[in-house]
Amino acid sequence: MTDSVNEFAARRNDILKRIAAAAKAADRLAADVALVGVSKKQPDTRIEHALAAGQRVFGENRVQEAQARWDGRRADYADLELRLIGPLQTNKAQDAVALFDVIETLDRPKLAKALKAAMEKTGRTPRLYVQVNTGEEDQKAGIAPPDLAGFLTSLREDFGFQIEGLMCIPPVEDPAGPHFALLADLAAANGIEKLSMGMSGDYETAVKFGATSVRVGSALFGERPSA
Repeated sequence: MTDSVNEFAARRNDILKRIAAAAKAADRLAADVALVGVSKKQPDTRIEHALAAGQRVFGENRVQEAQARWDGRRADYADLELRLIGPLQTNKAQDAVALFDVIETLDRPKLAKALKAAMEKTGRTPRLYVQVNTGEEDQKAGIAPPDLAGFLTSLREDFGFQIEGLMCIPPVEDPAGPHFALLADLAAANGIEKLSMGMSGDYETAVKFGATSVRVGSALFGERPSA
């Protein structure tokens, strides 16, 4: 794919049209679905093209990489929204709270405690999502579905958190739809309004199941450089 503003804008417009069509098919509004550009490991030229094309919501996997990419740009884009969509270590909690507007990967009490302390120290309160391990995969972050209700109760009562949404990454070998349906059911059962689900290969399916944000990387930016 050619690295140019026009090429990026064309891919972005195509994705937005697909989101709109999927939303219409599900009797939803396209405006209720945010396109999160997964900018991890993308070169600076592509980030500049994305910004020039009007993209303002970005997802990052690593705190340190995101700091290097966005610290110098925040002042120039008042409407920029940064989301942490990768696992967060407790020792990076303060840096994450200072940088990100949304943290989507809260999944354990120890991290909740670290985030609470970081919020009190920095005075910032990023919106919070709980990551759910819908496939209950041993190697993947996220809280298991049977443990979600109790975890949410603790987050609300013990930490005073208002949880905005749930997030999931389905197993790569499974059809995504059942996992998206499960996340939607869990959200409804626990009074959660937002759903972060769907990536480059399945974001249209996610929209049909109620996604309020989709995390799109390669389909939006092009394949990441191998080195």
